[in-house]
Amino acid sequence: MSEFDVIVAGAGPAGLAAACLLALDGRRVALVAKEQGDASDPRTVALMQPSIRLLMHLGLWPGRLKEATQPLKKLRLVDDTGSLFKAPTITFDPVELGEEAFGWNFPLGILIPALFARAQELGVELTGADAASARAASDGISITTTAGHRIGARVAIAADGRNSMLREAAGIRTNRWSYDQTALATSFAHSGPHDGISTEYHKTAGPFTTVPMPGNRSALVWMERPARAAELMALSDAELAAEIQIGTHGELGRIHDMGPRRLFPMQGLVARDFAKNRIILIGEAAHVVPPIGAQGLNMSLRDAAQAADLMEGESDPGNSALLADYDALRRRDVQPRQQVIDLMNRSLLSGFMALETGRAAGMTLLSQFGPLRRAVMQYGLAPSAGLPRVMRPPSQGTSPALIA
Repeated sequence: MSEFDVIVAGAGPAGLAAACLLALDGRRVALVAKEQGDASDPRTVALMQPSIRLLMHLGLWPGRLKEATQPLKKLRLVDDTGSLFKAPTITFDPVELGEEAFGWNFPLGILIPALFARAQELGVELTGADAASARAASDGISITTTAGHRIGARVAIAADGRNSMLREAAGIRTNRWSYDQTALATSFAHSGPHDGISTEYHKTAGPFTTVPMPGNRSALVWMERPARAAELMALSDAELAAEIQIGTHGELGRIHDMGPRRLFPMQGLVARDFAKNRIILIGEAAHVVPPIGAQGLNMSLRDAAQAADLMEGESDPGNSALLADYDALRRRDVQPRQQVIDLMNRSLLSGFMALETGRAAGMTLLSQFGPLRRAVMQYGLAPSAGLPRVMRPPSQGTSPALIA
């Protein structure tokens, strides 16, 4: 049996980031995955400033990644529900926080290969096979891959997704729920400028969110009822472009040159323990949220960075005290965000007048009361306390390399 310090199961962005961080700290890391995460995924991800600092720590930013990304200069929330109690449009501007951008929008098809290549450069051992079974003991954990190889370590990081085998092996139960929604993800070109602004149109079936990409191009996550999403998926490129033109109210000009598209059923999940029996959960093995407010992957990268932080200098990185600390720290960050996202999404779907009135009142307050708006922006970027070391801003303020 091959022995390592840490086993990471899963080669999506969170798992790859964890493997890189631990390898940089001098750990012997095995990456248990058949291949890197799906680089053909048409989605983009908005990484906020703390996540960009993590990429800087890994030596991936600015570099070539920056050329394929677009800074997020403003975020808009538009009430497009047609409700009697219409809320005002809110524009979040990072200048109010002393920043030039909230973060950058990355195509997953570029981010994942960059992280995978960096893991290889750092000497992470690639198994080329997924985890088939796992068994924890008092002093370590062993994993058998689908190729029949056994590897051991003091701790395993489960980054193997919402149907995590390692989570099940640890005996960790979950709370799961689903929404009457399916998200259509695609991208498109437009004749008008986006000016670096991401717009989240709140519609009765859920958010319709455009996120700027380099040039006159934007990514789209369109949450709809499942039957309607299937209809949209079956449209020709020209027909879908016409629907998007309507959805954006023509604000981006003429829509054309549609990119690949894919459907994603909307679900929610939270693990009842974030670490147990020498297994630490990160990413969607620990929590799943709808794509609202760019929280999902940013939380997942904080999972990875927090695990690496706690393991630093530990002779036994899977000890019970460390696992308890990880659980407490990540739960403090994840659960309130998950609850807010769930409430926001359900308020659009419910059709209840009381919820519509409350949502409109909240958006009105945000638009008119600067201190509250700034507090919400700051909270959206990162937790107010307990940010992992590699994600913290320099004491002098924002690094020029970050905003260049």
